Amino acid sequence: MRLVTWNINSVRARLAHVEKMVESHNPDVICLQETKVVDNDFPMKTFNKLGYEYSAIAGQKSYNGVAIFARSPFTIEESPLWCSKDDKRHLAVRFENGTIIHNFYIPAGGDVPDAELNDKFAHKLAFIDEVTEWFTEKKHPENKFILVGDLNIAPLEQDVWSHKQLLKVVSHTPIEVEYLNRMQASHDWIDAMREFVPATDPLFSWWSYRARDWRASNKGRRLDHIWVTPALKQSLKSMFVDLDIRGLEKPSDHAPVFMDFDLDL
Repeated sequence: MRLVTWNINSVRARLAHVEKMVESHNPDVICLQETKVVDNDFPMKTFNKLGYEYSAIAGQKSYNGVAIFARSPFTIEESPLWCSKDDKRHLAVRFENGTIIHNFYIPAGGDVPDAELNDKFAHKLAFIDEVTEWFTEKKHPENKFILVGDLNIAPLEQDVWSHKQLLKVVSHTPIEVEYLNRMQASHDWIDAMREFVPATDPLFSWWSYRARDWRASNKGRRLDHIWVTPALKQSLKSMFVDLDIRGLEKPSDHAPVFMDFDLDL
């Protein structure tokens, strides 16, 4: 089973990129974030044409939005109303083999890393807190969970181009890392990407649009993640980040992240 997670930054603006990605890598499951479209306007025909018969979408106009597409049947799991906001940041689906995929788009948090001065940052921390509590209650050694998405935090020193320069920048501040670490501990989640790239090596999935030549400067951050519960650790096979898709004309600022599993859905 090949899975891709991708903050697409407007699905309707990047349908050609979706087609290129599927042509190049043929994933079995596609998890998207920041689709930025209401459900009635979602371009379902494109995904159906590409062979994705099963879908779950949760969208709103111009902001947020998540979607999951698969070639294997699944049922949609109930999702909490995180922070009492219906802002379309989470979808969960269960496959016939019992595997549940959670697709998250965690709030970015604004520009000021202070919950008292910045409501957006307070929302981000509260959101992570609620997710942590939710998974703590669900914790069981036999759970086969995969968590993917744009978590909007680069937790490790080598997840950013400069640990020292970004310590006070939202996405890499110590308090965000502390909250994400607690979330990871909530179900003993395994950072699957770092199973293939050591924590001592740089690993990025996002590059700012502001960079004139993002490849050359390589001032990236790893904001996109794939986690698995311990029951699925042995199923991990390989991982890669597709920089070529990031390099297409008018791209998302995120690159798609792929994970191969020894699983039959």
